[in-house]
Amino acid sequence: LEVTTDINPSIKSLLVRELGVEEDEVYEVPAPLDLRGLSVIGNIERTDLRYPRHVAHTSRFLNESETSKAANVFAAMRRRDILLHHPYDSFSTSVQAFLEQAASDPKVQAIKQTLYRTSGDSPIVDALVDAAEAGKQVLALVEIKARFDEQANISWARKLEQAGVHVVYGIVGLKTHCKLSLVVRQEVDGLRRYCHIGTGNYHPSTARYYEDLGLLTASNEVGEDLSRLFNQLSGYAPKSTFKRLLVAPRSVRSGLIDRIEKEIANKKAGLSARVQIKVNNMVDEATIDSLYRASQAGLSVDIVVRGICSLRPGVPGLSENIRVRSILGRFLEHSRIFAFANAGDQVVYIGSADMMHRNLDRRVEALVQLSSTEDISAMVALLDRYMDDATSSWHLEPSGEWTRHHLDEDGKPLS
Repeated sequence: LEVTTDINPSIKSLLVRELGVEEDEVYEVPAPLDLRGLSVIGNIERTDLRYPRHVAHTSRFLNESETSKAANVFAAMRRRDILLHHPYDSFSTSVQAFLEQAASDPKVQAIKQTLYRTSGDSPIVDALVDAAEAGKQVLALVEIKARFDEQANISWARKLEQAGVHVVYGIVGLKTHCKLSLVVRQEVDGLRRYCHIGTGNYHPSTARYYEDLGLLTASNEVGEDLSRLFNQLSGYAPKSTFKRLLVAPRSVRSGLIDRIEKEIANKKAGLSARVQIKVNNMVDEATIDSLYRASQAGLSVDIVVRGICSLRPGVPGLSENIRVRSILGRFLEHSRIFAFANAGDQVVYIGSADMMHRNLDRRVEALVQLSSTEDISAMVALLDRYMDDATSSWHLEPSGEWTRHHLDEDGKPLS
């Protein structure tokens, strides 16, 4: 029996007696451990208490002109890299369409896919099944130990195996948390690789209310990187080096710290230098220490973190040039972005890794470096908007306390 710590003693005695439980079976907790019951309240029909309906749109880069026809994702990817921002950009008309078109396209030879979480009736799983049944080579790298989804993952992994998909369960001792798709297609000039690298799971339901990023690209460099990584994960290759990827547990922490150290050197040389990071959690000591060194060198460091943050901003002599913000709004902030001024030639990575030991040491994570100047500028502008004083947010103070900033000078709500 779980009860709150402030329960009326007579009510507690009544419950113990009527439910037939022993005193040592009663647990007093400061709040309910299982909050799923709140969904009953959330499902009450009160439109006046809800956000207005959000309708995602198809990325403008998938269709060159307005049309009711579904976009040819492969043609769009050949034209340019496509940076997706969910749930504003529709998941179903981009990532889902990419895999569904790959499954039905007779020119597609192979599909390789990581699956950490997805829904039981997932169109992604259905697309992989269709591809395998059509005779394509399909590899699915399934993470059985995804928290809370273990049984579901086992169920649809068996479904994939029965359809002829080559299901691999990753590397012993490491969770496969990276979000990757690789499609190999036969074209007039030979084989071409089409890739998706994301910050969120291949889960159509959560893609409607998780804020995430994804990159659709036909870049040869990214295609080579993903081929090496999938070969490594499926046991067919030794340790590899990558061109546009940082991959944990080998190179995410070291690669990002190298970038921060380079910014420090640029600052000392009088060049443009700045660090901007958006993650779910900031806990890793080595990364935090490097950000403290950056602050002490005079760099501007901006951190957007939704959850745990072990870094203390604004401490004189340690972190006075670091600002930390948290955005808690309609959508769950889930994307990870790492941006560096790099002496004016900005470098931006997006990917699946948080700054935690479990992500950097015990998981396979992947960050991809953006190449389009338009996409890089968009990410820097997005990070600037998160940090803007006109944006409703929580500010982490030097004391470690969070303060809410949601009203302007006239007392009106910030957006």
